[in-house]
Amino acid sequence: MARPDPDELSPMSEPVTPRPLSSEGDSQPTAGLPDPSSPTASTPALQGPKGLHPILGIGIYLATGIALAWILFWLGKSFFPEPVHGAKAMWQDLYGEAAVALGACLPAFLMARIEHRSVDDYGLPRKQAFGKLFWVGGLWGLAAITILLLTMRTAHVFYFGYVTLHGMRVVKFAAFWGIFFLLVGIFEDFLFRGYLLFATARWVGFWPAAAVLSCAFGAIHLPNPGEDPIGALGAAAIGFFFCLTLRRTGTLWFAVGFHAAWDWGETYLYAVPNSGTIQPGHLLGSSFVGKEWLTGGAVGPEGSVFCFVLLILLWVMFDRIYPTAKYTVSSPAGTRAPETFPLSILE
Repeated sequence: MARPDPDELSPMSEPVTPRPLSSEGDSQPTAGLPDPSSPTASTPALQGPKGLHPILGIGIYLATGIALAWILFWLGKSFFPEPVHGAKAMWQDLYGEAAVALGACLPAFLMARIEHRSVDDYGLPRKQAFGKLFWVGGLWGLAAITILLLTMRTAHVFYFGYVTLHGMRVVKFAAFWGIFFLLVGIFEDFLFRGYLLFATARWVGFWPAAAVLSCAFGAIHLPNPGEDPIGALGAAAIGFFFCLTLRRTGTLWFAVGFHAAWDWGETYLYAVPNSGTIQPGHLLGSSFVGKEWLTGGAVGPEGSVFCFVLLILLWVMFDRIYPTAKYTVSSPAGTRAPETFPLSILE
């Protein structure tokens, strides 16, 4: 039945009762009701027809995270009045890592609410927390740093040295650095490969986003004492490998496990510089001898040419063991059609 022409209705005409859709699935908008596909009819505030614009989402996420971290650091001043030394300085560093980890993760819950998604979409599904992929990643990370240092020992540029800790101090420092680097892994991997990667991938595609954020990940290591551009490039390459693990497993838990175990092995177990920093409370008294392009110098193993060779081998191995891409950018709840964003340039 044809709908009446609005021009033929006087202001005093009776309102037109909308008819329901026919059993044949009439897809035309019903008279008197807004088109459900119209952004003004179905899209919440701050969102367009394909959800929140990535630039706006990134801005909200970063602003909220920075504000939260600032508040936590401000509160921390009451626990750690300056200056702090010795064991207090280590506990202050642990508090700082917890603060920035919360600053990276908690705003994701706000973004999930704004975007009408599950927070699990951003890379750290809660049901998989510390599950199989986390522990497998941990084994990969510890094995990788061990193989790297064994290779350097074979080349006569690294020596494991002797045990420097004894008794309960072995357990205490192992536990402390385990917790510390777990927080480091959660903070850095979620910040650079969680919400920011998800939002940027919606905008430019997965691998371009991964490349840009991996460069940023390498750049944040430059202020470390002892770091240099080669070491920052090594950190960026490791970050890019973590993007591959996210792409192929669908979560960041493998990367978090790998990251935590790699850093724990460098700092505590083998006592080598970690991105230019050396920490107290390490198990061995190791040493480097030889040219910096082989040893990494003050940067540590991440600045060695052997590290770049290792990363190529890790990439190839992981590509063979986990051949299927599982990471996707899903549509926000309530949209009528799936979003189609390019997510790969390699698969």
